[in-house]
Amino acid sequence: MEDVEAIVYLFLGVWLVITARRKVITASRKVITASRKVITASRKVMFQIRLRIARRDAEEADERVLEVLQRCRDYNRTYYSKLRRRRPCVWMRDPATEWWSVIVPSFTHTQWVDNFRMSEETYTYLCNKLRPAMERQDTTFRVCIPLKKRVAIALWKLATGSEYRSIGHLFGVSNTTVCRCVRDFCAAAEALLVPELICSPDRQKFAEMAAYTENRWGLPHCVGAIDGSHIPILAPQEYHCDYFNRKGWHSIILQGVVDGKGHFWNVFAGMPGSMHDARVLRLSSLWELASRGNYFPPCTRDIGGVNAGYYMLGDNVYPLQSWLLKPFPDTGRLTAEHVVYNKNICSARVVVENAFGRLKGRWRCLMKRNDCDVKLVKSMVLTCCALHNLCERHEEDYDDGWNAPAAAEPGVAVAHEEGTEIREGLMRYLNI
Repeated sequence: MEDVEAIVYLFLGVWLVITARRKVITASRKVITASRKVITASRKVMFQIRLRIARRDAEEADERVLEVLQRCRDYNRTYYSKLRRRRPCVWMRDPATEWWSVIVPSFTHTQWVDNFRMSEETYTYLCNKLRPAMERQDTTFRVCIPLKKRVAIALWKLATGSEYRSIGHLFGVSNTTVCRCVRDFCAAAEALLVPELICSPDRQKFAEMAAYTENRWGLPHCVGAIDGSHIPILAPQEYHCDYFNRKGWHSIILQGVVDGKGHFWNVFAGMPGSMHDARVLRLSSLWELASRGNYFPPCTRDIGGVNAGYYMLGDNVYPLQSWLLKPFPDTGRLTAEHVVYNKNICSARVVVENAFGRLKGRWRCLMKRNDCDVKLVKSMVLTCCALHNLCERHEEDYDDGWNAPAAAEPGVAVAHEEGTEIREGLMRYLNI
């Protein structure tokens, strides 16, 4: 019994200990729960405090940012107002420009023609014609080069063929500026001058050219003369052998048709110098239209018993056509009638040779070797032809000392010729 009681008391003691421990654990949990509530409440209080501090800091930061922005706006207004009032000098240098600003305005008429190949009145007219394409506006950082100065730079390059560096020193600009002025001038001239000054004649213009030629040289229904000329260039990097002509230097070919007054009314430029003149003619639009009968108006006239339309004159390198007549080849068996015909044809055809001589004499960039790109050289050639017509129409003075030396072109026989009857008829007409 004593053992049983001992066991009972033992279990009773264990139970009491467990019960007391449970109460302690329950009390601890209550304490922990209460502590958590206190911590949570304190966290909420701290969060509210931090939130108020953050809002206050944000408001202060916003105020500082607005103040800085306002200062920047005030500074920018002040800075740009001062920048507009002062002369821009950030991206440009101020070289010597006394020659253009002091000496050129005092030029006489003779000095204008000697230096720019035209009078001051024609120069002003040219500037007004090219103003829509060449005029520039001043920017915040630099003043643009005036239109008249840009045109004068280009004219000086075309008239003298000088290097960019020499022209830049003379006008007080950089080499790049000289190059841009020349490119812009030629592009503007191609767009505005060439279509107006070198255009296909209409029916009335053809009649006027034929009447002028007949009154001056006695050739009926003749509207002009055609010839080709070599323009010296620097050997291009691609296909340079094609540009090496029979004279021993690189060139491009200018084909021109002039009326009796020496004005160009059809030009074709840019073909390689090794190409034959007859081949150049066949590649031009003039050949394509004239051979189809779509170029000259359908106006015919009886010449020596032959019904002939308008025609132009060429030398022996060109093929004989109904619209392109040339002299009889001198084989040593020419009759008196042939000699009279050749004399009249050559005396009238000299007008195109004189036109090329005046063209190159006035614009000497076509006489010297041109170091520009081939595309720019072609543009310069077309521009010079338009300027030639402009100066001739304005009756500008021409100094015979400008004349380019004439070079004889060897004749080459051309097969598949037409127009023999018209040539024979014109020969009979001239020998009446």
